[in-house]
Amino acid sequence: MTQLPTPNAQALAHSALLHQLIASEVEKAGGWIDFAHYMHLALYSPDLGYYSHLGKKFGESGDFVTAPEISALFGQCLATQAAPILQSTQGQLLELGAGSGKLACDLLTALDAMQCVPSHYFILEVSAGLRERQHQYLQKSLPQHLFNRITWLDSLVHDFSGFMIANEVLDALPVHLVHHQTGQYFARGVQNKQGQLTWANSPNMPAHVLAMASSVELADDYMSEFNPAAIGLINSLADCLIEGAMLMIDYGFNQAEYYHPQRRQGTLMCHYQHHAHDNPLIYPGLQDITAHVNFTAIAEAAVAKGLTLEGYTNQAQFLINCGITNILNQTPADDVSKYLPLAAQAQKLLSPAEMGELFKVIGFSKHLTQPLLGFAQGNKAHTL
Repeated sequence: MTQLPTPNAQALAHSALLHQLIASEVEKAGGWIDFAHYMHLALYSPDLGYYSHLGKKFGESGDFVTAPEISALFGQCLATQAAPILQSTQGQLLELGAGSGKLACDLLTALDAMQCVPSHYFILEVSAGLRERQHQYLQKSLPQHLFNRITWLDSLVHDFSGFMIANEVLDALPVHLVHHQTGQYFARGVQNKQGQLTWANSPNMPAHVLAMASSVELADDYMSEFNPAAIGLINSLADCLIEGAMLMIDYGFNQAEYYHPQRRQGTLMCHYQHHAHDNPLIYPGLQDITAHVNFTAIAEAAVAKGLTLEGYTNQAQFLINCGITNILNQTPADDVSKYLPLAAQAQKLLSPAEMGELFKVIGFSKHLTQPLLGFAQGNKAHTL
């Protein structure tokens, strides 16, 4: 296992409080909880979960770096995609899980330069701590006329008309772990033994999770994730979208790759101070816990709810289609002090060794007449 940095005393005390809460939940449930329950507690418990307290999460001083943190080029490309949709609808924009607020800042700034500011910029953020941080950052970073367009939501708006964006949201939704062994399906969960959180299997599994697992041919002695919460989110978004488009950007695979026989331990991944590892049971509340996205399941759910699948491609191809090279070339190459940092940022967004290939973009629409620019070339929707 990767050698992780040791948390300081304050962080360890925080984690111990969440450990006590989880242990209490395990005891109340009879000695075992499924992994989705554990992941929800670890990430979203009020004041204690990873996304609920105010510790630094994004950027070089946090636990991981997202595309908006790397470069404003990312938001500028998304603005190029968003602008024609905003112009042909009521012009609303919804961002799910706005992180540090950097993407909202870059999107609004770029759309303002294009004279296409959304009528409303909604942010749906479940973390009170992140909402507070976003508010402070955006109020400081944006001119008043752009900041005034922002509204934080507690729930989805009805009759939404415009552009929806979710960057690295689906991977943070609690997943169920399923262990297929000797022809049987077991729910993998968590118990508390002598003060330590440990893994344990149970034959008790929700019927809808068993149905999802049974629909996929898993090899023997095979563990993987199933994410009904992601399907539920897609269903809710589809219900409130009356016209416009929706983009989901995350790391993941199509279903054939996701449940490949050689991927026997699933895709679960944790991030702590820029160290990636696969043990979600340590340092609860201090580390991010994620699972890769099954984009086939996302596409099937959206289409079943009446959305049109516009495309599926990797992040590099999407950004190229949205004109990242043209945006980069607006800075003269002979202005070395400005151009070289931008070129390095673009390399991180586009390189297969960085984010370019692992991260995927999937897009859906409803009652739109124009195709989405980001899928003009290299559309791999046929692989889903």
